[in-house]
Amino acid sequence: MSDPKLKNVFEAILKYGHDEDFAPQEGHHFGETQAPAGSREKLEVMAERVKMGQPLWHEDDRADYTGLTGAVRPRD
Repeated sequence: MSDPKLKNVFEAILKYGHDEDFAPQEGHHFGETQAPAGSREKLEVMAERVKMGQPLWHEDDRADYTGLTGAVRPRD
């Protein structure tokens, strides 16, 4: 929903309705991600889920940081 004529969320609600009755659908392409929380990849997966009308969370999404390593920058 990208309408440049809409100035705010209230105008969008008047035009398109509200989401109180929204029920996400898992569908065929709803799969888990092993991307860690807060990563760009995880955010992209979640954004795509929203666009597709899917649930935001998958029960098999990565739940922790086990097995991941990260770069450590020394303090100045």
